[in-house]
Amino acid sequence: MSSADTHCPYCALQCAMTVSHAGSTTVTGRDFPTNRGGLCAKGWTSAELLASPHRLRRPLMRRPDGTLAEVTWDEALDAVAAAFRDTKATHGPDANAIFGGGGLTNEKAYQLGKFARVALGTSRIDYNGRFCMSSAAAASNRAFGMDRGLPFPVTDLDDASTILLLGSNVAATMPPFLAHLAGARAAGGLIVVDPRRSATARLTEDGAGTHLQHAPGTDLPLLLGLTHIVIAEGLLDRAYIEERTTGFDAVRRSVAAWWPERTSSTTGIPVAQLRETARRLAAGGAYILTGRGVEQHVDGTATATAAINLALVLGLVGREGSGYGTLTGQGNGQGGREHGQKADQLPGYRSIRDPDARRHVAGVWGVDPDELPDAGIPATALLAELGGPVKTLLVAGSNVVVSAPDVDAVRARLEALDTLIVCDFFLSETAELADIVLPVLQWAEEEGTMTSLEGRVIRRRRALPGPDGARSELWILAEIARRLGAASTWSTDPSVVFDELARASEGGIADYSGLSHALLDTGVEAYWPYRSSSTPRPFTERFAHADGRARLVPVDATPPTPTDRGGELTLVTGRYLQQYQSGTQTRRVAELNGARPEARLEIHPATASRLGIRENALVAVSNERGVVRARATVTTDIRHDTVFLPFHYAGDECANRLTEAIVDPTSAMPEFKRTRVRVSPDTAGAVAASAGVGVARASAGAAPAQAEATDEVGNADAAHARAADSAAPGPGRVPVIVSEHPGITRTEEGTHV
Repeated sequence: MSSADTHCPYCALQCAMTVSHAGSTTVTGRDFPTNRGGLCAKGWTSAELLASPHRLRRPLMRRPDGTLAEVTWDEALDAVAAAFRDTKATHGPDANAIFGGGGLTNEKAYQLGKFARVALGTSRIDYNGRFCMSSAAAASNRAFGMDRGLPFPVTDLDDASTILLLGSNVAATMPPFLAHLAGARAAGGLIVVDPRRSATARLTEDGAGTHLQHAPGTDLPLLLGLTHIVIAEGLLDRAYIEERTTGFDAVRRSVAAWWPERTSSTTGIPVAQLRETARRLAAGGAYILTGRGVEQHVDGTATATAAINLALVLGLVGREGSGYGTLTGQGNGQGGREHGQKADQLPGYRSIRDPDARRHVAGVWGVDPDELPDAGIPATALLAELGGPVKTLLVAGSNVVVSAPDVDAVRARLEALDTLIVCDFFLSETAELADIVLPVLQWAEEEGTMTSLEGRVIRRRRALPGPDGARSELWILAEIARRLGAASTWSTDPSVVFDELARASEGGIADYSGLSHALLDTGVEAYWPYRSSSTPRPFTERFAHADGRARLVPVDATPPTPTDRGGELTLVTGRYLQQYQSGTQTRRVAELNGARPEARLEIHPATASRLGIRENALVAVSNERGVVRARATVTTDIRHDTVFLPFHYAGDECANRLTEAIVDPTSAMPEFKRTRVRVSPDTAGAVAASAGVGVARASAGAAPAQAEATDEVGNADAAHARAADSAAPGPGRVPVIVSEHPGITRTEEGTHV
């Protein structure tokens, strides 16, 4: 029997678990500060992914007839290398591009950035973290000189009296995190800002706190108004402001126009609640936490900055018992952006345009710094170049056909490429379009490190071998680099790659130079920067700017206007508890997908009545970019001017068919949370459903017709799995992988595959 202590493959809370394998695989929770032995539904069922019948087990290549067929690794890698080589020779290095992911280990994220700059010589690299953390990162770098999601251990929240949580439904996204809110709830101090009465907002009921149900997209005016009240009522910490910050006078002037009545009329929050919130934050023991609902806007950087300004004016940051932080979403969203996947960064969170940084990293890589490319362009701009200046694209750890804004346009550009190469362990919607698909290992089949939302570097350990035919991205990149005759060295050993990463990061903001796999295996608490010791609270004595002071930066509430209004209702997107990101993994777990098999549109009863929509009716949600079809959930949990869709689904249920590819001017974060739409009964869909067709939707990745599912998880789940497997393949999809499914059983101790 093999066993390994590792961490969950999903969110940045990185809950600890033990994976044991002896014919079947068992997942059990493990005591760790973030989760204290608990796991959410996604964690408990994560082992089912390892033996899924949908696993890719052989490389695939597009045949002349448009179908995908299995090939050998040599054939696939020779074709990849030839595509990169020919594209560079014909169109130049920037015609090759890389699109990475925030779920990759630190080692793979580092090697991917190095591969782009050294093996391909391209500046065209970015990753899906641009859709998650870029606004918070830009705001934190500007204010503090450092971007670390939580600049304190998550356990510090346990003793909070007040927690202001904006733009995050943690009850759905990271349920074990709720234990850290218990102290604030007991004190009546949990304040949740959300246009929906989400599961997290419901935690404020019965005297546990306050739900501020503001109009969507008005987080910035709300924060400006709260700062106005803090200053006007003398609730600010003048000594802290004078000793530890700069820029207060400019911020004071910038919030002067946001008196309580104006803020109330803009946000929809009563003046009494605004004043009560400001006073509560000033009473001590307060934390301000932000999430994607605040940041995924064209004014996301300004909004995150306003939250930081409020925290600084109150004197919360860098003090014991209070603070500001942002909740990283993807499993390695923090580490993934520190070591080279972002268009403008080198390892260690260094600027690629800094001559000293270029010299240092080039020295580690053994190349001339002048040979390194310049800064590239962010994700949305990079996707816009596909099929134009960019001819060949490698995607690793991302499913852009579901997750990017205006996905119909993205799909068209992917199809216009000369060559699309996708590394994945399932045939995702993006992989279905690929010319070459490379099967990779999953979380429990590999060694490496991740960096949690606390900035804590942790070990991912191998518990069992991967399926024959799947390979690590480290091996894949090394083999392609060898075929291209690339300079430098390309180890396939994660511990060796980490040692190189540590050297490359030395002296940078995100300095990992004192760490190694061997040291992490001792169980040491390792919060970066880690040169010779851990830094769990980096702002206790000084901020990361040269003068040690934080920057108060004035912002205003005049965001760029979307290019079209698109309708009378505002669409906000978000997550379900049982699904994750683009659904590539969770839509293949019968229990999870059975609980949330489809996208549901949340709509207020008054709005539904006016539009002639009933509970469970098929509806069409549309604007000039596309149409999404879903069933209606009529609920008072949402405002009458707002509708909600989850973003986990593909095809006609894909919420990002409606979102617009406009971005924050500072961070290049797309606008995901404020999209104007029209909603109407879907008569065409209803007719199709009555004929037995149903709402058009992409399956979770059809299993081969010749591979029978043998799930033993109960008739309902098994029936659902078979129904998903029988979905008709979409264009270009030819299910060719045949794999055995050994069956699934569950015990009280865990999930067995």
